[in-house]
Amino acid sequence: MPLKQSILVAYLGLFITVAMSFAADRLPQPPTPSPSPSPTVQALRLQQAAISPAPAAEPAPETINVLHGGEIYTVPLEKYLTGVVAAEMPADFEPEALKAQAVAARTYTLYCAAAAKHGEAQVCTSFACCQAWKSEDSMRQSWGEAYDRCYAKISAAVNDTAGQFLSYEGQPVFSAFHSSSAGRTESCGAIWSALPYLVSVESPEDENNVPGYTSQVELSPLDFRDTLLHACPDADFSGAESEWIGAVNLEDSGRVDSVELGGVLYSGTKLRELFSLRSTAFTLDYTGTSFLFSVTGFGHGVGMSQYGANVMAAEGTDYTAILAHYYPGTILVG
Repeated sequence: MPLKQSILVAYLGLFITVAMSFAADRLPQPPTPSPSPSPTVQALRLQQAAISPAPAAEPAPETINVLHGGEIYTVPLEKYLTGVVAAEMPADFEPEALKAQAVAARTYTLYCAAAAKHGEAQVCTSFACCQAWKSEDSMRQSWGEAYDRCYAKISAAVNDTAGQFLSYEGQPVFSAFHSSSAGRTESCGAIWSALPYLVSVESPEDENNVPGYTSQVELSPLDFRDTLLHACPDADFSGAESEWIGAVNLEDSGRVDSVELGGVLYSGTKLRELFSLRSTAFTLDYTGTSFLFSVTGFGHGVGMSQYGANVMAAEGTDYTAILAHYYPGTILVG
């Protein structure tokens, strides 16, 4: 094993302990798209696409440059991804769901590498910036006596999909993923820049197969008002508490786009941030004594639902079909 690789494994084991994450809310914002072309240009592009093959994507590299503690280490890509999948998805999920996660994680790693956000490094070990990751020590602590079985299952998902990633127009895609959806995933454009392969699609998970699928956040009128005023001092809550909630606007996915509160529009994502909601798939009611958020699902809702993938896998869908469902229009390379 190369010296720097050995140092990384030991060093990360001492300093990194990443709890299992379903969020992927820390995924970076994709680049802002160029203005839409005119209908004539669009027609010409469609004609060209009919006679020209899609640009080929470069194969996945064997190693990846990882930034940790201000130092850059070169490590095998597949070994790094084993720690990512272990952090991002429970080991007791279906094998085909784990394979889908491995491909999504590999794709996201290559997407980060193309963005060159870390200079010579291609990805970092901070879950708040790039992807969640578990060291071997952290895996042993999480799995205990089941370590050998769980590690073998996770590494099999990575190895069975070795080198595979999703591409669009010859480039690795922004492979966003999240824990669970409320019947449909969210379109990327509702949160970040719109992307043709990140659109709202059906997702099959529900309260029968997702722990904590629904949750509630209840606040006193004083806490509710003060939190909103801190974010927007222009809001007016001088009227009766029963009149504070105005129009609720929904996205096509059923998630909250915005809510009028005290005469001011607050976006669904802003309310999720202010009140630590698990998703923007929520309802808001005044009970007569408090304000109650009832929330469904967990995460931003864009891209692959991890629990949705697990349900599809349990029903016999293989990982390639799972990926095609959640990232329509992409090509599986490798």
